[in-house]
Amino acid sequence: MRINKYLAGCGLDSRRKCEAYVLDGRVKINGKVVTKLSTEVSDRDEVTVDDKKVKPINKHVYIMMNKPKGYVCTKSDEFGRKTVFDLIKGHGERIFSVGRLDYDTEGLLILTTDGDLSNRLTHPRNEITKTYIAKVEGEVDEKSLAELRGGIILDGVMTKKCRIKLIELKDGISKFEVVIGEGRNRQVRRMFEHINKEVIFLKRTAIGDLKLSGLDRGEYRDLTPAEVNYLKFV
Repeated sequence: MRINKYLAGCGLDSRRKCEAYVLDGRVKINGKVVTKLSTEVSDRDEVTVDDKKVKPINKHVYIMMNKPKGYVCTKSDEFGRKTVFDLIKGHGERIFSVGRLDYDTEGLLILTTDGDLSNRLTHPRNEITKTYIAKVEGEVDEKSLAELRGGIILDGVMTKKCRIKLIELKDGISKFEVVIGEGRNRQVRRMFEHINKEVIFLKRTAIGDLKLSGLDRGEYRDLTPAEVNYLKFV
């Protein structure tokens, strides 16, 4: 199989992120550095990343977490901030997050050792929906919401159409359900910034039909076999 798929099967990260390991010259096959993504590898080969031997994982880990605000999704942080991996106990170094929630965002986060699943859930062509609850100060007029639903320019590229529904307006705070089919960096926050509204609370509540439930902030659990199967074929 191709080297990026092999590395993903070793639980290093998604296929796309494993490509970076290869391009950066961090991968060796039988002692020789490989930098071509077309490189093929078999179970008979010895593969190392940063001179550490890696092997495919026979049984993957799949976890749902209710990420709290105040944590980042990287394994280490240059500013010394807490990471979601500080909350995970007993799963070793190979577990990683599927996509990210920013420091101030909470809610549903999937952590796994399955790079193929991560690739499936995060690749733009699959358009797997993510549902958020967003709160902003004041009212938002229908014209502005229609603009966001139809797509706006972020980083020179039009966002895809999305669903935004007002849930309630209470004590001067508008609460929305936002459903997007892509996952650009800080996308929901930046969408509202486009109409001069700051998101003061953001929580991801679902990925596809997989909903966050039964977990307090910072808690996590193994996904059920049915939930894993759903994510593999959603």
